[in-house]
Amino acid sequence: MKHKDFPYINREISWLSFNERVLQEAADKTTPLIERLKFLGIFSNNRDEFYRVRVATVKRLVKLGKKAISLYGEDPRELLTRLQRKVIEQQNHFETIYQELLGELAAKGVFIVNEKQLTGTQKIHVSEFFSNELVSSLFPVMIDDSKPFPYMKDKASYLFLKLESKHKDKKNKFALIEIPSQSSARFVILPKHNNKHYIMMVDDVIRYNTDKIFEVFGYRTTEAYNIKLTRDAELDMDNDVSKSMIEKISKSVKARKQGQPVRFVYDAAMPDDMLRYIMKKLGMAKKDNAIPGGRYHNFKNFIDFPRLGEKDLVYNHPVPLQHPYLAQNTTTTLRVIKQKDILLHYPYHSYNQIINLLREASIDPSVESIKITLYRVADSSKIANALINAVKNGKKVLVLVELQARFDEENNIYWANKLQEEGAKVIFGVPGLKVHSKLFVISTRENGKEVHYAHIGTGNFNEKTSRIYTDFSLLTAHKEIAGDLNRVFEFYENNFKVHNFKHLLVAPFYMRKSLVTLINKEIHNARQGKPASMILKMNSLVDKDMIAKLYEASKTGVEITLIIRGACSLVTEIEGWSDNIKAYSIVDKYLEHARIFVFHNNGNEKIFISSADWMSRNLDNRSEVAVPIYDPVVRKQLKDILRIQLSGNTKVRILDRLQENIYKKAKPGEKKVRVQDEVYNYFKKEKEHYLNSTNKQKHIQQH
Repeated sequence: MKHKDFPYINREISWLSFNERVLQEAADKTTPLIERLKFLGIFSNNRDEFYRVRVATVKRLVKLGKKAISLYGEDPRELLTRLQRKVIEQQNHFETIYQELLGELAAKGVFIVNEKQLTGTQKIHVSEFFSNELVSSLFPVMIDDSKPFPYMKDKASYLFLKLESKHKDKKNKFALIEIPSQSSARFVILPKHNNKHYIMMVDDVIRYNTDKIFEVFGYRTTEAYNIKLTRDAELDMDNDVSKSMIEKISKSVKARKQGQPVRFVYDAAMPDDMLRYIMKKLGMAKKDNAIPGGRYHNFKNFIDFPRLGEKDLVYNHPVPLQHPYLAQNTTTTLRVIKQKDILLHYPYHSYNQIINLLREASIDPSVESIKITLYRVADSSKIANALINAVKNGKKVLVLVELQARFDEENNIYWANKLQEEGAKVIFGVPGLKVHSKLFVISTRENGKEVHYAHIGTGNFNEKTSRIYTDFSLLTAHKEIAGDLNRVFEFYENNFKVHNFKHLLVAPFYMRKSLVTLINKEIHNARQGKPASMILKMNSLVDKDMIAKLYEASKTGVEITLIIRGACSLVTEIEGWSDNIKAYSIVDKYLEHARIFVFHNNGNEKIFISSADWMSRNLDNRSEVAVPIYDPVVRKQLKDILRIQLSGNTKVRILDRLQENIYKKAKPGEKKVRVQDEVYNYFKKEKEHYLNSTNKQKHIQQH
């Protein structure tokens, strides 16, 4: 079957549909007000990355001319036009939501005011704040037509100013002021008045005080508008074999900061003469992804909007749970894992349990070595510090640091150098293959025998993102799984040594082939009149070969249920193609990030969790791992979680062929099920039940 012969939604178009779901959360009146502002920030940050990576790639394809159509499957020029149209439509919706939120916040006693709305007392406060806290962070640039236009940073937001000379013999000028994002908070909290809260954007603090900067040079500000440039963020790697991986990545990251412009966002209220001037200076035409926006850019800062006003303006996140097996704290985590597998599900479970495990391993006399993959780590990583402590305690520590984790390269370079300095063996993976797997193996010497403890996860070893990403960690002492995992690490150390893996599905070697085999079994069973079904939960489904295989399965009667958070290029509701496929997306207070694959297998279900989405990059160009779940308790937990997710009728969208993101609603008489709250309650009840039954057993034994 040729790919052009079946229904397929372009990945970029589908991704914009996902970001629309994020925007829906900002519009949803059942979401707390400040959280709605945060969703505007998430939407904005997502869109920035979309332009820096995906649109930048499409713009590169344009340069290939007709070749691009055969490589990409469609004309990239036409796609850019479609994308820009959709982005402008979303931007207009964004601005409408923001204005609505300002009114709703005001009704709750929280006001976001600009420089024209200040009271006398507030004017004094803003002037003093500017002079004492802000002006030293500002570095204005006067634009001189006789000199090259000043360089504009990627992602930075600027005020573009028109300056009027106080002297008739001097020409009017333009200037740029970069709005500080690191050295100063984006929001300035003004003094309360009549028990009401007032916040001012730092952009407007600068606007109010610009004359203080320029009046000494004989200019006053007449216009000030927000502008922003987004640049191509793809890394162009140096092929010089004499350079280390760290040198190549460092050089590429520096070059990225001067990448080609892929989007120019400007305040739609800017006069035409100013817009023409700045775009001419940037060498851009309006068709070159120039997006009219609102008064403010870099809305990603709204993710950190101050918590002011009543408690109900933000989510009340429940306290993360201790796993019941670990809650009693009577022995080490390794001894518990030796007895039974443990499934941790964040953020419902506390991530401290992983940190504690590595901290225990760093000082446990029986532990001889730790091997781990690091893809994205926290800035002040407790994981990395536990590994450093293990080195200090004489353990052998092997750390694979993936230097090509997009936008985390500099942080990963820092930790790679730090770990090397402390004595850990640091490797950088496989040339041409990004290591995306989330693994560690702890090896011990017990009664003269070597014992291995394995971790296979769906999310990064990052204690910060674990609070907002839903992910799994499987902890197991299963000999064959741990043996396979050790062989994965042997491949990372010696890239020529490729093993056969008996239990793990490992990309890029066997995962695709194994998944196709599992789907083929369902197809065979359906043809035999036997029950045949799949439940597939992942972030993205865009690989054309896998989608073709799912269409084939649907045609033979296999019941397929998809839970896809992000881009889904498979088209539902197409007669003759996807009659037996249903697809849903959950977007709520936590980012759904876990991957689960369940195959009916004629009643002998095959269940996996994985770090991999069904994208060509994951299956063919990355090192990924899917682990089979054998423990009956963990299998039940995963099936129960999927059952809860599929029963959800709040914050769940139906992925239809038109990508309208229609909410799945409760039927008459049916109770409302909010998936993420239900999953937390599920684990909470499970913990209470386990501890109660354990205490009863202890009581019986004592008497």
